[in-house]
Amino acid sequence: MNFKTLIALAALMASVTGTAVAQAGADTYKAKCQSCHGAQGTPNPGIAKAMGVKPAGDPSVKSISEAQMIADTANGKGKMPAFKGKITDAQIKDSVDFFRSLAK
Repeated sequence: MNFKTLIALAALMASVTGTAVAQAGADTYKAKCQSCHGAQGTPNPGIAKAMGVKPAGDPSVKSISEAQMIADTANGKGKMPAFKGKITDAQIKDSVDFFRSLAK
């Protein structure tokens, strides 16, 4: 194989892998997060008020680092339960990545 073929193959593999990770994050988000955070990252008004959940696109949410969101998801924050030990670290990261993608 020549160099251009290797680069094209690597790009294709990264795309396929990225798509699988995005789907895994979406699946975990749907199962564990969507009921409070909403399908599109916007909670219903009752949940938002009762639980203090803000939309993914809210500036205060967008300013939280990925690392902090992962820690908050793992350890719980406010009324949100801890997911550490309930789902894998990879599932936590993938669901956070998916949630952050909803803000775009």
